Parts: sequence; structure tokens; C-alpha cells
Amino acid sequence: MFPQLTDPRAVDIAQAMLDGFNRHYRLFRETTREAKARFEAADWHGQQRAQRERIEYYDLRVNEACERLTREFAAPALPADVWQQVKLHYIGRLTNHHQPELAETFFNSVSTRLLHRSYFRNDFLFVRPAVSTEYIENDEPAAAPTYNAYYPTRQTLRETLLRIIAHFQLQRAFEDLDRDVDAVLAAVLGQLGNWRLRTNFQIQVLSSLFYRNKGAYLVGKVINGFNETPFALPILHGAHGRLTIDAALFGEDDLLLIFSFARAYFMVDMQIPSAYVQFLSSLMPRKPRAEIYNAIGLQKHGKNLFYRDFLYHLRHSSDKFRVAPGIKGMVMLVFDLPSFPYVFKVIKDFFPPPKDTTREQIKGKYLLVKTHDRVGRMADTLEYTNVAFPRARFDDALVAELKQYCASVFEEDGDALVIRHLYIERRMIPLNIYLHEASREQIEHAVVEYGHAIKDLVAANIFPGDMLWKNFGVTRHGKVVFYDYDEIEYITDCRFRRVPTPRTEEEEMSGEVWYHVGPKDVFPETFAPFLLGNDAVREVFMKHHAELLDASFWQGHKERIAAGHVHDVFPYDERKRFARQRALSGERPGSPA
Repeated sequence: MFPQLTDPRAVDIAQAMLDGFNRHYRLFRETTREAKARFEAADWHGQQRAQRERIEYYDLRVNEACERLTREFAAPALPADVWQQVKLHYIGRLTNHHQPELAETFFNSVSTRLLHRSYFRNDFLFVRPAVSTEYIENDEPAAAPTYNAYYPTRQTLRETLLRIIAHFQLQRAFEDLDRDVDAVLAAVLGQLGNWRLRTNFQIQVLSSLFYRNKGAYLVGKVINGFNETPFALPILHGAHGRLTIDAALFGEDDLLLIFSFARAYFMVDMQIPSAYVQFLSSLMPRKPRAEIYNAIGLQKHGKNLFYRDFLYHLRHSSDKFRVAPGIKGMVMLVFDLPSFPYVFKVIKDFFPPPKDTTREQIKGKYLLVKTHDRVGRMADTLEYTNVAFPRARFDDALVAELKQYCASVFEEDGDALVIRHLYIERRMIPLNIYLHEASREQIEHAVVEYGHAIKDLVAANIFPGDMLWKNFGVTRHGKVVFYDYDEIEYITDCRFRRVPTPRTEEEEMSGEVWYHVGPKDVFPETFAPFLLGNDAVREVFMKHHAELLDASFWQGHKERIAAGHVHDVFPYDERKRFARQRALSGERPGSPA
């Protein structure tokens, strides 16, 4: 039964809440829109800084809204029926809103900061969405549509590709646009093969480019009869400082790598985010919508959607949470639900030697990863507070470990278990387990991938700290991804050294470290005994990545990063790059146009 809408405070609170969200999304779009100018100016450090700062915007606006509601309305002390009225008035204001799902999440964020956990149900929060996001359109005359459709013939396909590129009005010249479009045309025709172009043949392209790090991505799909082919064109700065189309990527698997949970969030200007998500879902139907919202920088709503999916899964499953398989960590207690493809990580209350850290330091490391360029090698994490789980779904061994190691953030509340702070990550096969069960061919692939993962992290100014196999996982695409963050450091904060030559026979024979080791000293040659005990692993590692055991490799990267160099890390196979294909064909590089 709906409450009577009789309290005038509810109207004003609902409007104040929506004002806070509208301010947030306006500022979010402003910094996102500026990504185009930063890309054109090759302002890579500015792009990285904007990506970090944008993540902080949401919590700043939530805090502002909480302060206003507390100051003007004493909101935390209002009775339950007033909060129910606030929600109903808020729903009414979202009827013609362009971002209703994001506004609902904002309402939840503010309300959960102000209200007691006993209010966390559908009467007071948007546990389920109240406003549909289907078919939202911007009806303003000058507004751009979500995507543009083009209807070429085989004869006009090249001209259409040029029109598509021109639509984005990039204010920097291309190195050789005719050459690049010819390469894209050949790739598209290769995808079409001998298919006959159907009467509905069209190319649909999202209206905004997707910016991340040093790249801009044009995203769309080719429709021919009943066949739909997703594609993306990465646009980079070439060797001469002018633009170049670097590759043509086709199919869901290529798009999944670009939009991976192990990469930084894109900047893309969207008036109607749900329409972009709907389009992207048609390109990547296997990717949860929560992860798509995360990928386009709307990670708070992604968290909200994920939690809804999680509750839905709990309702339709019966297995129990358990301590996650694998080697137990010293810092995190990790548990999972076998039927659900994620793991839950809780910081322990105490850490045995040699771990020397605190809860706040660990949370700081996870925040660093959230705001940093993850280069496809660090799993994104969802951070939650005050999560209630059904007690009946926990096995007794897990409950015992939570009580022993995490008592300060663990509470039994009737039929529920409440964990006051946890992280949730995609589940992967721990690399040590993978290697133990792998064939020789799989070992070679995994070890090569492991080395590439380390090198990509180095390029992103990240030293993993603990490089043991157990701290890395293998994704369903065979990528090796790092997921244990409590010891990461910036490369530029580390001091890479060679082990000194022993001065005496006693030093040479000593089983203890006889030389001085500072808090940020790293001795890469000492990695070998911990990593290369398996002969098959050692052979592959030394063939492909022996330089990782040499301090000069790490020091050289540190010096380049300190000098301001930003490395290229591509979210697609090097063999798909047009420049590489031209080099292999013997084509001489053209002069800049």
C-alpha cells in the first residue's frame, strides 16, 4: 500500500537529491567531453589524471548531497513514512529523465549513507529499478542520436568509411587516411567474404569515440541480412605525431578484450547511457551489463547492477559459500560460491610476519588499482560495505574462519551474516594451479603470458611486489591477470639493485641476507629461486623473459617513466596492427600526409 503524499518536506528532499545527481552527471560529462581535446593534443598525462579524478567525482557529490539533506532537513532523523514519500516523489521526477537508472543509484548511495541498515529494502531504496530505460531518446532538435546508420553499396563502401571517420571531426591531421581506409576496407571485405550484400546492408556506429590512455576507439557493427559483425577501429598518434587507424578488430572476442574488466574505464560522452549500454550489449551479449556500465566509467551503477544480479542468483541457487580453493593468503580471506563466477575478499584483522601493513594501507592499494591504468593485467574490484548474506548458505568452516580472522568486520544478525567491508573480483584459475595441471603447450603459453603481464604492468609504472604464481590468474581468454594488490608499488618509487658481490667467504656461504636492504629495494635476480623451480617453466621463462631477472631492465623502465614517457599497451593482438602487416609485406612506410 502506498503512503499518502502529505509531507511537504518529501518534495523538497526529492528535488535536492535529484539536484545533486544532475550536478554530478553534468561534471562527469564535462570531463568526459574534454577527452577529445586531450587526445588531439596528445596530453597523455592529462588523460590519465582526468581518468583518476573522474572516479572521485561520484563520492564527492554524494557527500555534498548528504551534507545538504542533513543541514536543511535533518534527514537522518526523519520517520520511515517520510522516506517512502521521498522515494515516490523522486520516481515521479525521473519519468522523462535521460539517466534514470543512474539517478536511482545515486538515490541509493545517499540514502544508505543517511539511514540505518534496517531500511535497506525496496520500500526505501531502489532494490529493483522503478523507471524503464528502454527506448529513451533525446528529443531536442540539435541532439545527436546514440548511433548513426550508413547504407553503402560495394561501390560506395570506401566513400562511406571516409564519411564515418569525418563525422568525428578530429582536430588533428591523419598521417595517411587514404592508406588507412584502404586497409580497413580490405579488412571489412575480408569479413564479408563472398557474402551477397543484402537489402538491409548497413553500418551502425556509436556517435561518440571511446577514449582511454593514448587511444580513441570507433565502435560499431556491420549488419548484412541476419549476420551482425561487431567491430572497432583504434585510432592512435603515429610516429610523426599525426593520426593513424591502427587496426580493424572484428567479432565479440576482440570487443571483449577491449572492454575487459582488467582495463581502465573509457571516457565516452553519452547523453543517454542506457542506449549506449544496449548497443554495446548487442555487440557483446556474453558480457554482463554491470561490466559494460563499469567499462564506460559508470562503475557505481555497475556495482548496483552487479548486486541485483547477485541477489537474483542467490534466489535461484542452493550451493554454499566456501573458503576459495588455492593457497590461503596472509592478508585476505577469500571465499566464493561455486555456482557464481566471482570471489569475495575480506581484509584480515591481523597479518603474520613478514607482512608489515595495515588495513588502511591495503585499502589504499586497492584504490590505487581502481584509479590507475590496469593495462589488461589487473582485475577490477567492486568494493562494498555492510553486505548481508543468508547464514544458511555459508558452510561452517567458512564461518569459523571469518570469526577467527575477520571478527572486526563480521557480524551475525539473526538469519543473516553481515560483512562490513569486502571486495568482489572476477574468478580466475590461480596460475599456480593452472601450471600444475597444464600440458607442456599450456605451460609455455601461460609462462609467456605471465612475462607479458609483468612487462605490461612495468609499462604502466606498477611493480607487483609479490610475483609468485599464486597471485596471478588465467582468464577464460587465456590472459594472465594480476589480482593480489597488497604489496604493489609504483616502479618510480622502487630502487632496483643487483645483489652485491660477497666480500668474504663467510658472506658467500651465509644463508642469511648479509647486505643492507632498504624498504623499497628490489633485487630482481632473487626472483628466480621462487619462480623457476619447475624445469619446464624455467626453460620457457629464460627463453622469453630472462630480462625480468636483470635489475637494468627495471631501472631502464623506471628512468623512462620518470622522464615522462607513456608506454603503448595495446588491448589487441600485435599481429592485427596495420603497421605490422605492412612491415611484413615489405611495404615501405609512407611519408606523413
